[in-house]
Amino acid sequence: MSKFISFIEDHYELTNTGYYLAVAILLLVMFVAAFFISKRQNTKEMTAKGLTFAGVAIALAFITSYVKYELPMGGSVTLFSMFFVCLVGYTFGIRIGLSAAFAYSILQFIQTGGKYFLTPFQTCCDYFFAFTALGIVGFWYGKKKGLITGYVVAALVRGLFHTLGGYIFWMDYMPESFPKSLAAVYPIVYNYSYILIEMALTLIIINIPAVKGAIEKAIASVSDNKNNTEPSAQA
Repeated sequence: MSKFISFIEDHYELTNTGYYLAVAILLLVMFVAAFFISKRQNTKEMTAKGLTFAGVAIALAFITSYVKYELPMGGSVTLFSMFFVCLVGYTFGIRIGLSAAFAYSILQFIQTGGKYFLTPFQTCCDYFFAFTALGIVGFWYGKKKGLITGYVVAALVRGLFHTLGGYIFWMDYMPESFPKSLAAVYPIVYNYSYILIEMALTLIIINIPAVKGAIEKAIASVSDNKNNTEPSAQA
């Protein structure tokens, strides 16, 4: 077990190998679950209208990711960019949701990741794994309250990949002003600070009746879910 977990003073910590294993297990669970769920979801091939909808959603996510409040050491609260990515997965299912989210992760890497990175695995944790995780909202395709539930879970899983990457690669960059006694939770506090703020603001906005109604109409106009006969109950 020492290869994966080390004992430091009075507590246990994962080694770098342990974090690599945690990321691998998380990815495996996510994609295996996606494989089996996609077999059960009664989705059809995307129409031209659906493809346009997905393209516009990803474009909006990319554009709104530029409207942001940046934290000093990286990470930012954007203008609801995560929501637009999640909207694709909820509307079309897990297979298309993960595909669209992966495409968005490439855009995010092009936007910021290519400027500075430490290792390929760090890049995957911070970009490709983290943003592709937004596609898991597709697990809640057509479910009652699925958009909200899926969005919350997807945002939290995105934060988990950022956090694991933080433990492996970014601990040396912890600011001196951060309490040393809380150093062990620094990646958690840091990464979830901006994700939870954006998540809370997004949930407030999408639950405004006028906004909620507009989202439901947009989903209903392109949704391939035959059971989605009551859009108001789904979002």
